[in-house]
Amino acid sequence: MDLAKLVPVMRRLALEAGDAIMAVYDGPDFEVRAKGDASPVTAADEAADAVISAGLRTAFPDLPLITEEQAASHALSAQTFLIVDPLDGTKEFVQRRGDFTVNIAYVENGAPVAGVVYAPAKGRLFYTLANGGAVEETGAFAKDQAGPLHPLSVAKPDNAALMVVASKSHRDQATDDYIGRYAVRDMTSAGSSLKFCLVATGEADLYPRLGRTMEWDTAAGDAVLRRAGGQVVRFDDRQPLTYGKPGWDNPFFIAFAPGVVLK
Repeated sequence: MDLAKLVPVMRRLALEAGDAIMAVYDGPDFEVRAKGDASPVTAADEAADAVISAGLRTAFPDLPLITEEQAASHALSAQTFLIVDPLDGTKEFVQRRGDFTVNIAYVENGAPVAGVVYAPAKGRLFYTLANGGAVEETGAFAKDQAGPLHPLSVAKPDNAALMVVASKSHRDQATDDYIGRYAVRDMTSAGSSLKFCLVATGEADLYPRLGRTMEWDTAAGDAVLRRAGGQVVRFDDRQPLTYGKPGWDNPFFIAFAPGVVLK
């Protein structure tokens, strides 16, 4: 895959999807429906999914495409594919808390090698570069021209005073108990895949997830974090998180800056 071609398309589609999402978010009250797994879905999820799916299928017709809203119709046999969560953090969206993201990723041989995470309500845009590394873009977010780019690099952690980020909507006692094993200087909560990006920028050192996630929830943020020098490993055996698993379910995992002594 030519990442120099792929990444600009992913970036543009994430921005276009963000516009579709914000049109619903900034409008009058919207309907919230329950999917088969009881998770919420709105017109914004569906509009963003349509924008991204059409754009990716046009640009890369030979690549398998998995999206959250269409996953039930997919049976994957490849280890190389595009995977999309058009609106990660629907609960944050519904409550108008702003911590929701558009996520587009490219997985090659089971590893996330390119990704875009866009938080339209917060005006933050993160993505991997074709030639290595990851950036946060600032500015007006023009569709056809990138603005100022700020290279991302994880922090050098102090294990006596760690910065920890955890889920805002899915926090539980098991997560709190695990975090309690560390010497924590400060802790913040964030929704959606923004947690990966906060580790990538150095705003946090550690993000443990002891709860259910799907591959489309994590792939783009995982790609950004890895390109910023971070790691994402399974909670059970500390091996790198992989993609293309049956059913798309992730195990529990830990995302962190190298140097954190995992407990």
